[in-house]
Amino acid sequence: MSFVEVRETRARMNRSELAVPGSQPRFFEKALKSAADVVFLDLEDSVAVDQKAQARRNIIEVLNDLDWSGKTVSVRINGLDTPYMYRDVVDVVERAGQALDLIMIPKVGKASDVYALDMLVTQIEQAMGHSRGIGFELIIETALGMQNLPEIAAASQRIESLHFGVADYAASTRARTTGIGGANRDYAMLTDADENRNRSWHWNDMWHYASSRIVVTARANGLRPIDGPFGDFSDAQGFAAAAGRAASLGFEGKWAIHPSQIALANTAMSPTEAELAQARRILEAMKAAEREGRGAATLDGKLIDYASIRQAQAMIDKVDSSA
Repeated sequence: MSFVEVRETRARMNRSELAVPGSQPRFFEKALKSAADVVFLDLEDSVAVDQKAQARRNIIEVLNDLDWSGKTVSVRINGLDTPYMYRDVVDVVERAGQALDLIMIPKVGKASDVYALDMLVTQIEQAMGHSRGIGFELIIETALGMQNLPEIAAASQRIESLHFGVADYAASTRARTTGIGGANRDYAMLTDADENRNRSWHWNDMWHYASSRIVVTARANGLRPIDGPFGDFSDAQGFAAAAGRAASLGFEGKWAIHPSQIALANTAMSPTEAELAQARRILEAMKAAEREGRGAATLDGKLIDYASIRQAQAMIDKVDSSA
């Protein structure tokens, strides 16, 4: 291991993150009572321009009127390039900051974007006497943000998670798709012909590079990597596949844009009983090897060593933290 120790952010369960439009207050209490680990109340993309001010008032009211102490709650503000962002931050933090856990910052492009928000939130908290210390969730959803990802991830101690905003990222990179996450039939490989002149068409994951980069950067900075939305909420099988793929890469959670996706995300982002049992067997096998003075062992015909211990222990620790 490097001499440099990675400082882990504040621990939170973040398997599922439910998006709720701030302009739809009838959904607020249902979101609070849902099984989602995190709820983010949205002031950005899901709210029409002529409803921005009312949505902000709705969110302030619900943060003060309902008891959110058993749920992690976030507010997605509008972008720094809009005339709405400063009022989102000032009004919500001044009037409801003590009930707020996180602020979600969209379309982060440079480290200075995060610095600006950190300065503003810090001044408001100091002025209002708020002691909670609001954390930041950053959405990486532009080519500029992806280019500057390492600097962004280290821009503030408030940062807790990096999120992949696949739809706006696709628009920013001019990707030839109108879907929100999921597969793209054109992003595929055609195999060479076999002896019978047959060829196979293999679909690939067009988001793999971006997803992997977010996971690596998040983990290198002690942050939670969170996968973004899957647009077709009628396709449970497709969502489960996307969430499982994200979990296998190291993502810790996934957005739910519809309540039906919450349970799917929670399941995909939690180890199975079989996986946990195998992790415990690995730890036991290595303990036995250590007692015999060996630094490696075999289990089910496979080599296991101290790297295996770290993998197994990380899986068990994740489950223990949610208990």
